[in-house]
Amino acid sequence: MTRFLLIGAGYSARAFAAQALAGGHRAAGTTRTPEGLQRLQKLGIDAVIFDGGEISQSLRDELAQATHLIVSAGPSEAGDPFLAAAKDLGRADMPALRWVGYLSTVGVYGNHDGAWVTEESECRPRPGRSDSRLEAEGQWQAFAAKLGVPLAVLRLSGIYGPGRNAFVNLANGTARRIVKAGQIFNRIHVDDIAGALTHLAADATPGVFNVTDDEPAPPQDVVAFAAGLMGVEPPPEIDFEKADLSPMGRSFYGETKRVSNAKLKAVGYRFCQPDYRTAFAGMWAKQNWR
Repeated sequence: MTRFLLIGAGYSARAFAAQALAGGHRAAGTTRTPEGLQRLQKLGIDAVIFDGGEISQSLRDELAQATHLIVSAGPSEAGDPFLAAAKDLGRADMPALRWVGYLSTVGVYGNHDGAWVTEESECRPRPGRSDSRLEAEGQWQAFAAKLGVPLAVLRLSGIYGPGRNAFVNLANGTARRIVKAGQIFNRIHVDDIAGALTHLAADATPGVFNVTDDEPAPPQDVVAFAAGLMGVEPPPEIDFEKADLSPMGRSFYGETKRVSNAKLKAVGYRFCQPDYRTAFAGMWAKQNWR
């Protein structure tokens, strides 16, 4: 039986687990808190506590059974928390393992001034979260090589889906349309993260893949489109230079690029939400955006 183990069962990993469980597979996942444990169990996911410290016997038991490892827990400045704890683990501790999928970010490419980037493009991440992700990619590549199993690195664009989208922001009054000339981003619906993982895991496909939509677009256009579907006035446009942004929020606008998904399509994946227009129209029609 296929058994997935999710290291860090967050938003994207839970969406994948739902697909896996619906397909008749088994899924286990780690969480940091007792509250998270109960949440995962309610979803049908076998849950274990892992707070970045020592690997418990319960987690060792799950690792021994896992055929596929899905890693969505982000690194800290000290590196990947799981690998720090698992440095002494070897193939004998994970005898059933056939494939590892690591969820990274297109942030590792850094700024490309609006140009298209592929998996072969230069990575020039900002100091902080993005360069830590690139370093973690290398750590997982080394760990997978040590175990002798294929690894896929999935570089994700801005994630959205039910509960995390412009509809929610418009409804709660936090949506803003900040305009910076030439600024453009890609996005990815959580269903396509789950779908890409399912597709790559099925044949234990290795490699680096951009998991991103077909339509890079200015962020203010996405808010306006969602407002149109809701039948509400979009918030006024705010010039970037005058916007009240946190240092992290301002740094986010310091990068602009168009991210290609051609490699993922070339291995046979077909997007269920190829662009934000398709996805938002579907979420609004089905009223599953909350």
